[in-house]
Amino acid sequence: MKKWIWLALLLLVVVVVVGTRGTANNQLLKQPPSPIIAQSSPNQNTPSELPVPIARDLQVSAAQLFTHIQKLNYQRYTNDERSRTRTYITTELQKFGWKPQLQKFPNGVNIFAERQGTNKQAGAILVGAHYDTVAGSPGADDNASGLAVMLEVARVLGSRPTPKTLQLAFFDLEEAGLLGSKAFVSQKARLKNLQGAIVMDMVGYACYTVGCQQYPTGLPVKPPSDKGDFLVVVGDTEHLPLLNAFQNSQSNPATALNKDDANFPSVLTLPIPLKGLLAPDTLRSDHAPFWYQDIGAVLVTDTANLRNVNYHQPSDVAENIDRDFFLGSAQIVLNITNVLLENQANLTTQQGG
Repeated sequence: MKKWIWLALLLLVVVVVVGTRGTANNQLLKQPPSPIIAQSSPNQNTPSELPVPIARDLQVSAAQLFTHIQKLNYQRYTNDERSRTRTYITTELQKFGWKPQLQKFPNGVNIFAERQGTNKQAGAILVGAHYDTVAGSPGADDNASGLAVMLEVARVLGSRPTPKTLQLAFFDLEEAGLLGSKAFVSQKARLKNLQGAIVMDMVGYACYTVGCQQYPTGLPVKPPSDKGDFLVVVGDTEHLPLLNAFQNSQSNPATALNKDDANFPSVLTLPIPLKGLLAPDTLRSDHAPFWYQDIGAVLVTDTANLRNVNYHQPSDVAENIDRDFFLGSAQIVLNITNVLLENQANLTTQQGG
């Protein structure tokens, strides 16, 4: 495991505290092996203009979520394995009334589906996750958990009319260097009406022993928890509405889970300035190529190998998914997706300064 570059992280905190905003013209780095940061700096988010009410009839299905995890409980690394996975995803989407498209690129295939909104001027929100794994790992958390939530979003919101268009993108070859998402954003026509992307990469694992969550040392901010029981949302400071929507979710009531509010994981939002120039490890998943096309995107994660001892291992199996944490994470993502879709305003005009 590659260690953090402490100096870069300290510089990042300084930049965030003083409110630096800007752009970075550096090339998108190849996916490094080191862990995603799981630390929140002091919240500098501007107030969100997004609506906060959440419809009471939205509900994720535990049975559906865990069925998907079980069905995908195999290595998804070889061409044949990834083809099998595409068949499963497209079949499930078709059951829910979607018309998925296979979008080929060198050595890989993305899956894309779209449900038109009621207002063509309102733009689109994309929900994405990668479906491949590393060799030797069945990838229950990495990233069958993200795929399962996407399929629940497709089931619950597929026939629900909203002003904004809902897009789904299942990326191939993330583990090979974000190749699927890079190929996706290279087609500029796909980005024309896109106002934001929610990318999930590992959202099903929690730990509850003091000290089980790792943090970069020397960071002059107080750790949010002594356990690994929170969800992290990483976003760039130039496109704050998506990040603010997750931040505001903490003040919304729990929705239709037959649970009380306490069973929802807390959400830590991490605003990243300069498109990750000072924190390249925050560029490790499929949200990053969107940043470099000036599209607002957030990464939703359980912090990967800063918490999950099964990361990229044969032990990343369905039995090690934390049921309550996973259900809560899925409901939060579904709620926020619906909030964003219901908002008729142009999110790109609500950027942070």
